[in-house]
Amino acid sequence: MKELVIGNIRAKIPIIQGGMGVGISLHSLAGAVAREGAIGVISAAQPGFREEDFYTNTTEANMRALAREIKLAKEISKGGIIGVNIMVAATHYEEYVKCCIENGADIIISGAGLPMDLPKHAAGSDIKLAPIVSSAKAFKVILTRWLKKYDKVADLVVIEGPKAGGHLGFKADEVEGIDNFDDEILKILETRNEFEEKTGKKIPVVFGGGVYTREDIDHCINDLGLDGVQMATRFVATEECDADIAFKQAYIDAKKEDVVIVKSPVGMPGRALNNNFIKNIVPKGCKVTRCFKCLYHCDPATTPYCISAALFNGANGDLDNALIFCGENVYRLDKMTTVKELIDELTK
Repeated sequence: MKELVIGNIRAKIPIIQGGMGVGISLHSLAGAVAREGAIGVISAAQPGFREEDFYTNTTEANMRALAREIKLAKEISKGGIIGVNIMVAATHYEEYVKCCIENGADIIISGAGLPMDLPKHAAGSDIKLAPIVSSAKAFKVILTRWLKKYDKVADLVVIEGPKAGGHLGFKADEVEGIDNFDDEILKILETRNEFEEKTGKKIPVVFGGGVYTREDIDHCINDLGLDGVQMATRFVATEECDADIAFKQAYIDAKKEDVVIVKSPVGMPGRALNNNFIKNIVPKGCKVTRCFKCLYHCDPATTPYCISAALFNGANGDLDNALIFCGENVYRLDKMTTVKELIDELTK
C-alpha cells in the first residue's frame, strides 16, 4: 500500500479518517489514527459544546476547544498528521481556519458547500488545503477560482460519493439512484490531470463514501487510480472514538433497513439512522428554543429542527432525541475494536 503524499507531508497509510461532528471525532480518535500512520481528522462542528461557558460565550468556547483538541491530537499522534474538517456553511468559518493554522493542524478539509475563498483565509501559512467535491463540475469550479483569484492549487481533493455519511453533496432524489459512482470518479481524475498539466503541480485525490474493506481500498487505488481513501463509519466503533458508548453501540446494532436519508437544516440531504428523533420528532417539527447561530443559512423561525442540539444529544448518548449520522455500510459493523486493530485489518 503506497504512501499518500500531500506536498511536503507523507502519510505512511493512504487512509484519511473522516471528520465527524458534533463530538464524534475529536482528539482521541484523530490522534490515535494519526499515530498509526494514517491521517486523523477533528471535526470543527461545535467542538466547544461541552465547555462550561458554551451557552453564554459560544464562539470563544468553540475556538478554545478546537485549539485544545488540535494540540492534544498532535501529542497523541507522536508526530502524525492531523487535519480539521470545517463546514463552509459554518458561521465564523474564517476564525476556524485561523485557529487551525495557529495551533498546528496540518490540513484543512472543507465541504458542506464550496470553499471558494479558503485560500484567502489561509494566506501566508503552509497549511494544506483540501476541498470536498462530489462532481467533476464542482472540482473544476473550485480549482479554477483558486487559480484565478489566489494563484493557488488544492493540495488535496476529497471526493465524497453518495454512500457517505452525514451531509451529502447531491440532491435528495439523486442519492438513492446512484449505484455506480466510478464513472464520476474517473471524470474528476481526468479534470485533475488537466489542472496538473496546466500548473505542473501534483494534486492527490482521495475518495470516501462506502469504503469499508481492504478490497474497497485496493479498488480505489489500483483500479481507479486514486491516491487514497477517506473512511469514517468504521472508526466510530473503536475504543478511541470520542462519542458516547451508546452512540457507538447504535452503530453496532444497526440493521440495513435502519439507514435513511433525512433533510438537514444545512440545506443538503444527509444519511442517518432512523430512530425516534427522525420518526416522531422531525415530522412534527421541533421548535428551536435556543439558537447557536452555527450555520449561515439557518433561520430558527423556519428550520425543522436545531441540528446542533440534535447532534449534541447523539454525542452525549441521548439517542432518542439525536440525529445519528452514519455511512451506508453501518449495518456491517458487529463489534467494538481499536484503531490499531482496524488499521492492521485494512493494511495487512
